[in-house]
Amino acid sequence: MSTKFRHDWIRAQARKTGKVTATHIAAELGVAVQTIRRDLRELCAAGLLERVHGGAVLPSGVQNIGYGDRRASNREAKLRIARRAARLIPDDASLFLNIGTTTEAVAHALHAHKNLMVVTNNLNVANILAENPSCDVIVAGGSLRRSDGGLVGDLAALAIDRFKVDFAVIGASAVDPGELLDFDPEEIRVSQQVIKAARSTILVADSTKFSRKAPVKIASLAQVDHFVTDRVPSEALINQCKDWGTQIASV
Repeated sequence: MSTKFRHDWIRAQARKTGKVTATHIAAELGVAVQTIRRDLRELCAAGLLERVHGGAVLPSGVQNIGYGDRRASNREAKLRIARRAARLIPDDASLFLNIGTTTEAVAHALHAHKNLMVVTNNLNVANILAENPSCDVIVAGGSLRRSDGGLVGDLAALAIDRFKVDFAVIGASAVDPGELLDFDPEEIRVSQQVIKAARSTILVADSTKFSRKAPVKIASLAQVDHFVTDRVPSEALINQCKDWGTQIASV
């Protein structure tokens, strides 16, 4: 059985059922689970599928995958990114953390920091940082997005407008050459306000975001001071970042 046959069959199943798992495909095709896992990795690397917990789905350019699947996706890389981003933030600093599973990982990585003031529109981040007694947490009010604990909309953006913080740590659903993209315009208004309200902006995004698409622009990478990721992006993007003064850290 050729690799092309398996790849075509897997994509057809994903279109039919919405989600595919390595164990199910291996049983259906009568091949080793390890072979199918390799196929899924190759399809995801090519942007033809998107990894989720327990398998893969067809990538969507207009709708994000569920919070639970996002949280499980590329988990180890997100932890490395979070630890590296936390090293950019000194004690006695003010910062903003926005919505996202990678920014939540950054919140965990700040557990030993002292005398931080953190503003967030992410209830998960607020609960994580509440465990650090040396951290003051301010929650920006807004409309609650129950799917992931995000606070979005005009009220959240207005709340951010009252601050000038040292750092903004932001995530994005997609990094399309030179641009940061996301799905929800209500969330993006807040992220854009955060960038304006920060002296320095840190983007935390794992390499799966390089092959994703999303419909709404947050900002240009030219507005980012530090880009922390788990894999060196394309040479073209590296050169763009050099021109913009955006520093890339690959972990």
